[in-house]
Amino acid sequence: MAASMASQAVARGLRGASAKYLFLDKFKCARVSSRRWLNLQEYQSKKLMQESGVTVQRFYVADNPPDALQAAKRLNAKEIVLKAQILAGGRGKGVFSSGLKGGVHLTKDPSVVGELASKMLGYSLTTKQTPKEGVEVKTVMVAEALDITRETYFAILMDRACNGPVMVGSPQGGMDIEEVADKSPELIFKEVIDIFEGVRDDQALRMAANLGFKGPLKRQAADQIMRLYDLFLKVDATQVEVNPLGETPEGQVVCFDAKISFDDNAEFRQKAVFALDDMSESDPTETEAAKWDLKYIGLDGNIACFVNGAGLAMATCDIIDLHGGKPANFLDLGGGVKEKQVYEAFKLLTADPKVEAILVNIFGGIVNCAIIANGITKACRELELKVPLVVRLEGTNVQEAKRILSESGLPIVAANDLDDAAKKAVAAITRK
Repeated sequence: MAASMASQAVARGLRGASAKYLFLDKFKCARVSSRRWLNLQEYQSKKLMQESGVTVQRFYVADNPPDALQAAKRLNAKEIVLKAQILAGGRGKGVFSSGLKGGVHLTKDPSVVGELASKMLGYSLTTKQTPKEGVEVKTVMVAEALDITRETYFAILMDRACNGPVMVGSPQGGMDIEEVADKSPELIFKEVIDIFEGVRDDQALRMAANLGFKGPLKRQAADQIMRLYDLFLKVDATQVEVNPLGETPEGQVVCFDAKISFDDNAEFRQKAVFALDDMSESDPTETEAAKWDLKYIGLDGNIACFVNGAGLAMATCDIIDLHGGKPANFLDLGGGVKEKQVYEAFKLLTADPKVEAILVNIFGGIVNCAIIANGITKACRELELKVPLVVRLEGTNVQEAKRILSESGLPIVAANDLDDAAKKAVAAITRK
């Protein structure tokens, strides 16, 4: 059966919210699952790089127009770039609710920065990657604008095939690196890093040469590569991607733009980094779900899905769609679930006004079905559930779970299998 539009939407959401794509041997991608992305603004990533001795443009951050104006004057640069700080891409072609066009502006006159900032701060910026209503801009970055004579690509990332980090680089930067790998694979260079030894000087110099840096710039680029690796280790990154790593007419090697992906498992020792997480642009429901280690993605339908495991969740969405229903969400409990998480999951689902029925589909491998059943009955009573509830349970301790549900006295509709559950959920809405 072909994947439904719903499960395709879930897959896109998973890629955006809880997966990291990394280059491997033949420049294909592999996904490393994580709890959720750590979202850093551009200026936060640049500050981390700056602290590790990596060369970036001089910049200041402002949250009001007067401070933006003062920052522009302090830079004393030939040209200034003013950038709205939001997490979405496509800022340069975005439009503000103030009427200002473009979230990135270049100017040689510092005196206009304050006026430009006044049309950015406090207004919503809409791009191809934001919601229709846009995202409110709360900070701007005022930076020195530098000319770039040549752009290259450089990244350090974890590669399972090599059991450790690798460097990947190309002399063709400033563009989609997947496109370069597809059309000109000979221009992609890779160096495996010994995790115990780190980046050797000869490796850094060889990568710098492969990126096309010559003369004194070769040494300078090699130094930047080694500092980027120091940053990679220091912040427990899974990926540090610089695109472009550029060369200026003045003979500088500068990291103009970078993405840093972090290992969520290292949060316990990276408190300062994770405290930077900007969740103001995240969906409030997804943010609340993340607090309870739940994966939630909102969809457009009216049947809420309460499932353990991403594959089972997408199959559930497909079966609902097959029987003429529309899933309202993707909610994955994962393994090791507690009753409190079940309760909080129900709170999230019932808070959605679109939801007209809830389908619980649990296959208890790691998950104990009795824990799910206890959580369900508690949630139904305390939240005074008003919509039909269809439950399908299989696996560990399932007989005890079914006993708990049947003796609860609650109007819970039991299902024999997933197909039966989907039919009953769709029928419940139809009857309404």
